[in-house]
Amino acid sequence: MSRETRNLSPALREYLLSVSLREHPVLRQLREATQGHPESRYQIAPEQGQLMGQLVMLMGARRIIEVGVFTGYSALSMALAMPEDGRLVACDTSVPYTEVAKGYWRGAGVEGKIDLRIGPAAETLQSMIAAGEAGRYDFAFIDADKERYDTYYEQLLVLLRPGGLIAVDNVLWSGRVIDPDNTDADTEAIRAFNAKLHKDDRIALSMVPIGDGLTLAMKRR
Repeated sequence: MSRETRNLSPALREYLLSVSLREHPVLRQLREATQGHPESRYQIAPEQGQLMGQLVMLMGARRIIEVGVFTGYSALSMALAMPEDGRLVACDTSVPYTEVAKGYWRGAGVEGKIDLRIGPAAETLQSMIAAGEAGRYDFAFIDADKERYDTYYEQLLVLLRPGGLIAVDNVLWSGRVIDPDNTDADTEAIRAFNAKLHKDDRIALSMVPIGDGLTLAMKRR
């Protein structure tokens, strides 16, 4: 038993992965291929992808929104966990990154589940609201530009059904959120976002110390 969350040493994390990670072969190929990418830090940890996939399965989620795709690991983790009639709307602004993603989605046989929307995510989400899609989605994942987290969160609350779940990445921001000398725009945005959600009674809240911190916000009503 422990009264506190245990920090993982590199050796303990390797043990955790060795006895728990069940990574689809195409997910592993994508993760390994992205390791050498100049922006490889954008990719989520495999244990986080597995957790998100399990949440999708537990919820029976059929309609998902992702804000921030990069090379597609998180979308693939969720798409593999969705039923065959599931649909994932993936929002990103980068054609080069998402071209990589599409190849791995195709290789895993889930490309038909993923509706990739290239363009500013806030505009994409607003167009979905305007099209009458409010309350129709089960699950959402935010992993994009930090200064717009609050905008995406508010739009996704509209698009999610009651009981739907929003997962938000990077909420611990490599510890910079507790550094009083760090006042850059991204850090300040995450601090403000975390503080807002802590007081937001529209959701049930949990912050999980996995990866770079993952907030789970369930829409109450």
